[in-house]
Amino acid sequence: MLDLWSHAVDGLDAYVVTPFLALVHLNGLAGDPREIAAALLIAIAQVLVIGLIFRPLESLAPAEHWNDRRHTRIDRTYTLVMLLGLNPLFAYLVLTPLANAFSGGVPVATGSDEVATGLAHWVPWFQHHPLALFAVYYLIYDLVYYWMHRAQHAIPWWWALHSMHHSQRQMSCWTNDRGSYVDGFLQSMVLATVALFIGIEPDQFALLLFIAELVQNFSHANVRFGFGRVFERIFVDPKFHRLHHMIVDPERPRLHDCNYGQVLSIWDVLFGTALYGEPPRRTGVADPMVDVDNERGLVAMQWGAFRRFWGALWTPAGWKLGDVAFGADYKPVATEHLDLHQFDAEPMRESAQGASAG
Repeated sequence: MLDLWSHAVDGLDAYVVTPFLALVHLNGLAGDPREIAAALLIAIAQVLVIGLIFRPLESLAPAEHWNDRRHTRIDRTYTLVMLLGLNPLFAYLVLTPLANAFSGGVPVATGSDEVATGLAHWVPWFQHHPLALFAVYYLIYDLVYYWMHRAQHAIPWWWALHSMHHSQRQMSCWTNDRGSYVDGFLQSMVLATVALFIGIEPDQFALLLFIAELVQNFSHANVRFGFGRVFERIFVDPKFHRLHHMIVDPERPRLHDCNYGQVLSIWDVLFGTALYGEPPRRTGVADPMVDVDNERGLVAMQWGAFRRFWGALWTPAGWKLGDVAFGADYKPVATEHLDLHQFDAEPMRESAQGASAG
C-alpha cells in the first residue's frame, strides 16, 4: 500500500505538479513539488470520503429534511476549490523556505543530516518517540484552532468574513470549506506559522490536516446522531457542531456562543463553551446582510463578505469584541443595541422545515 501511494505521488509530481510549477515559474519557491503532489492526492481522497460515505449518511439519518438541496450546491464547489487550491498546507509549503532560512536548527544527535527544530529540538526525547511527538503536535494545533475560532466570532471585522461560513441555511457535509478566501488566508497563515514554529514536518502536517478536515466534514454533516455520551465530551460530532451553527435565539441570545472545537471538544469543556442536550436547531445567520449570501453565487458571496470586512475594519465598532450585525452601509452594530426578534421574524427559513428530533 505504501509503495502504491509512493508511486501515485511520484506520478502526479512528474506529470502534473512539476510541469505546472515550471510553467508558472515557481520551481524552488513553493516547497517540495512531491509534497504538493501528496497534498493533492490527500485532497482527492477527502473528496471521495465526503461523497461516498458522509453524503449517503445524510440521506439515511438527516437532522433536517429539506424539500431540495439547492443551497448545498455552492458548498460542493467551495470544497473542490479549497481542497485543491487555497489550503493551509500550501501556505505551509510557501512559508517553508522562510522557515529554513531563519530556523537555526541543529543536527539531530543521531548523526544524520536531518535538522531538528521546534519541539523536537527543545525536547530531544521526542526525536525517538515520533508518535508522542505527533500527538503533542495535534493537541497544540487543535488548541490554537479553538482560540482562533473564538477570535473569528468575537472580533467584528473577522466575523464579517467568517459569517459567510455560518450563513448556510442547509448545513451539510460540504459546508466545512465554504468561506471567505480572505478568512481562509488568515486561518492558513495562523495555522501554518504555528506549525513551522513548533517544527511539524510537511508529511506530518499533511496527515494532521487530513484528519482535521475529515472530522470537520463529518461534523458539518446533516445527520442526527453523534458519538455518544462519553466520546462527545472528547471529540466534536455533528450534533455538537450543529449547535455551534444554530441561528440566534432572541429569547436566549448567547446560546449560540458555544462549541468552538475543531476536532477535540475537550477544549470547550475545559474553557466553559460546551453546550450539550439541546435539540437540533435551524442553522444560519439571522442578520439579513449575512443571510443574503444564500442567494449569491461564489464571486458575489466573496465580494459581500469582503464589503462587510472592509466596512468593519475602518470603524471603532469593528474592533470592539462582541456579537454584531451589519447595517446597509456594511458597518457593524452591536446586537446588544438591537431587537433580535426583528431578525427572527424574517421569512427566510423555507429550507429548514421539518427538523427531526435528535
